[in-house]
Amino acid sequence: MTRTVMCRKHKQGLPGLDRPPYPGAKGEDIYQHVSKQAWEEWQKHQTMLINERRLNMMNAEDRKFLQAEMDKFLSGEDYAQAEGYVPPSA
Repeated sequence: MTRTVMCRKHKQGLPGLDRPPYPGAKGEDIYQHVSKQAWEEWQKHQTMLINERRLNMMNAEDRKFLQAEMDKFLSGEDYAQAEGYVPPSA
């Protein structure tokens, strides 16, 4: 049976993650309050940020930036976009 969470980003009850995506308190918080849909959206956005901004995950500052953007994204706040990115029209 699918576990449902009240998603912090989408503000509705949606299927939750199968397990915490990080160790510790941060992972447990995401597991309890972020839907599988929101997490998948973040992973796509994260990939775009890494590629477009040429982030180096070996660089502590780049990891710190990405962590802050993840927190904003999953909380429904304004978050960084790739420069010049225009979402595809439906």
